[in-house]
Amino acid sequence: MIDKVRAFFELLFGSIVFWVFAFVLFNTIRYNGLSVELGNYTQDDIQIPIRAFFAYATILGLIIGVFYAIIEYLFDLYVSKKLILGVNILLKSLIYFILIIIVLSFLSFSIEKQVGIDLPNERGWWRKDPFFWNTVVYFITASIVFSFIRIANDKFGRGVFMNMLLGKYKRPKEEERILMFVDLKDSTKIAEQLGHETYSRFIQDCFKDLNNVLRQHDAEVYQYVGDEAVISWTNKKGFKNNNCINLFFAFKKTLLTRTDYYLAEYGFMPEFKAGVHSGKIMVAEVGTVKKELAFHGDVINSASRIQSLCNDYNASLLISETILDHVNSDLFNSEEIKEDFILKGKQEKLNVYRVTSK
Repeated sequence: MIDKVRAFFELLFGSIVFWVFAFVLFNTIRYNGLSVELGNYTQDDIQIPIRAFFAYATILGLIIGVFYAIIEYLFDLYVSKKLILGVNILLKSLIYFILIIIVLSFLSFSIEKQVGIDLPNERGWWRKDPFFWNTVVYFITASIVFSFIRIANDKFGRGVFMNMLLGKYKRPKEEERILMFVDLKDSTKIAEQLGHETYSRFIQDCFKDLNNVLRQHDAEVYQYVGDEAVISWTNKKGFKNNNCINLFFAFKKTLLTRTDYYLAEYGFMPEFKAGVHSGKIMVAEVGTVKKELAFHGDVINSASRIQSLCNDYNASLLISETILDHVNSDLFNSEEIKEDFILKGKQEKLNVYRVTSK
């Protein structure tokens, strides 16, 4: 519930900022030069300061931003998964169309009262009003831009899209990162019994539950590989509040709360294992047709190998000593299970610890 509330307010904030900026920009384009040449907009000998139009543009952006966030959130939560994409877009477009008519009519009445100017707001005024249709076209264009931004953020992760847009990783960049490899236990057995189609839905549900705990632990998904997810943090975010440890416990807790659902729907209760390690990696943009961020470095292999030890030691969560040294170990139980663990093909030695919640 907390994650849903947080997700809504993040969407609400982004929507308000975007739509206020969008309509102020629209106003700037529409009345470009008037403030310099006249300083006022004149109609029927009534002069209105140009700055008043920017005030109304801000109000319009604020109102649209709030309702846009509510509509998008409710559709994402309850409607989008039940309707095909075309019907979903058509239904939302109809709602937004009605919303624009109502909001512009409301602002028109408000402006009339304040400045004593006659504006079109009678029933059906919008049908032949060029300003209304200009606003609709602009809204559709801006809405597409906002949707692309949301899709890009979902694709690359929060903040990653902006970094790519600014060219931060155009050249390979060295960063300190924490990596967690999360893998489904007994995946082969479950896949054989469920069949590939049902198993795919099973994995979808599992990763949906994982995504629900990512935000509150400041985590990013680096990639999904089959039934495995690779989670990433910067050191600052990962070590803060033991995020790189607590995320796994929160994921397990989320799965347990949905035990009845998984048993009724699939006949299996998902269990996951994870390995965590940190160190220096190189981050770079790769590809031209399907561009994405890629991580390179021994830390990736180390984290993956640590996760692979979970089966050998009947552990759900294993971490390296590097992680243990930087987190508050008083908040969980830790037990050394492998001393001087040598990675395959490497000379690096690691001490590995089993971690359980208190």
